[in-house]
Amino acid sequence: MDNWDEIRTAFHVAREGTVSGAAEALGVHHATVIRHIDALEGRLGVKLFQRHARGYTSTEAGEDLLRVAQTTDEQFQQLEGRIKGQGRDVSGELVVTSLVAFAPMLVAAMTSFREAYPQVVMRLLTDDRVFRLEYGEAHVALRAGTKPQEPDNVVQAFSQQSIALYGHRSYIARKGRPADEHDLAGHDFVSHANPEVRAPFFTWLRERVPAERMVFRSADTRVMGQAILAGAGLGFMTVHEAALHPELEQILPPKDDWAAPLWLVTHVDLHRTAKVQAFLKHLKEFCDGGCPSEA
Repeated sequence: MDNWDEIRTAFHVAREGTVSGAAEALGVHHATVIRHIDALEGRLGVKLFQRHARGYTSTEAGEDLLRVAQTTDEQFQQLEGRIKGQGRDVSGELVVTSLVAFAPMLVAAMTSFREAYPQVVMRLLTDDRVFRLEYGEAHVALRAGTKPQEPDNVVQAFSQQSIALYGHRSYIARKGRPADEHDLAGHDFVSHANPEVRAPFFTWLRERVPAERMVFRSADTRVMGQAILAGAGLGFMTVHEAALHPELEQILPPKDDWAAPLWLVTHVDLHRTAKVQAFLKHLKEFCDGGCPSEA
């Protein structure tokens, strides 16, 4: 059958016994009910109802059709209840996306979130590309830099990364420590493989240091961090991450224009679901204002 609306109308007419009763139950005009019944009977080539002064009574053919319609209507109601329940429950898969630099913090936060909500399956996507929330690629995104502008996304300010310039003791012992910013051009640096990367601290560095001094390059922040720790050159790290390595020395302190604002991004269609709201609340409490710099 092509038109469920017509069958559903016939079901309500049979249950209510009148056109007016069916129209009220469906929230439509009584003329719509009559049009649906006439169209359905015309398509089937049989009478589904006997009309009389007190209303409508189902024929034998009508009873056969309406038994199927009642079962289908009940199944639709059960399906609707399950779908609505998914929106209210904190369960199922929760997909979070971010740059790989934030993975240590997010893994810890997602693990503790699942301890609180064991029906959730966590998935973390880390990539330099921006995952499309409007295509359902993720439920929550943690993004850095300028405020995301996609019109259908809900964007919340989260925190900022404090970035400073560091060098390993082995590098400083070998190459010396820069006296000030003007002394940087004579040193080796760990930098991003993409010379056009727009991170403010890399832009600052390119303006002061020749390209040939960028001696170790990678697009992976984990690799860059390991290169700094290996003494390959001076490089940028978050203050919190550098504090975990006492063998690092801060060459230049954080600058305001190096800081990268962080944003929590969700799609408007999923933002109010219980699962997304529960995770956003948990992540904010887990980080308590300074957590993102752990990445």
